[in-house]
Amino acid sequence: MEKVDQYIEKIKNWKEETILLREICLDCNLKEDFKWMHPCYTHKGKNIVLIHGFKEYCALLFIKGALLKDTAHILVRQTENVQSARQMRFTDTQEIINRKTVIKAYIFEAIEVENAGLEVKKKKTSAYNIPEELIQAFENIQGFKSAFYNLTPGRQRGYLLYFSQAKQSKTRKSRIERSIPKIWNAKGLND
Repeated sequence: MEKVDQYIEKIKNWKEETILLREICLDCNLKEDFKWMHPCYTHKGKNIVLIHGFKEYCALLFIKGALLKDTAHILVRQTENVQSARQMRFTDTQEIINRKTVIKAYIFEAIEVENAGLEVKKKKTSAYNIPEELIQAFENIQGFKSAFYNLTPGRQRGYLLYFSQAKQSKTRKSRIERSIPKIWNAKGLND
């Protein structure tokens, strides 16, 4: 796919690793796409894995990795807030070559999970902490609470996590104030 070729051509780190992971995904009969600014591999229109490059490693991100058995104990939950996806991380090409059989087994299991229609039971938005500063904004800005709750659940969670991660009240308040225009326009944090 041309977009993936362009992506690989532009990246400075993990080029060889990305090419190897791409070959493995295509060997598993996945269809190549480009989503979220990364190579994405699908099966019957459903996302299975993404290839991501980070500063210290490159990763094969399994969209529903939480549902995989992870018999080799190599999947990593990127942060405590990630509910579904899991990463398989690599730091050199030899590691990928050595694990090729395991990588393919995980990809085929991910395809089986998707074919079975399995879904990750996600924590409801109502289970997330609502910072006091956001409650104050709801009370002080007419219609803002409705605008926030009209967002998709994923966008609501994104904002709640972003606001709550700030340690100081001043920072939480600043983040909320900067986000108000996006929330009014039904946009997510990264839209």
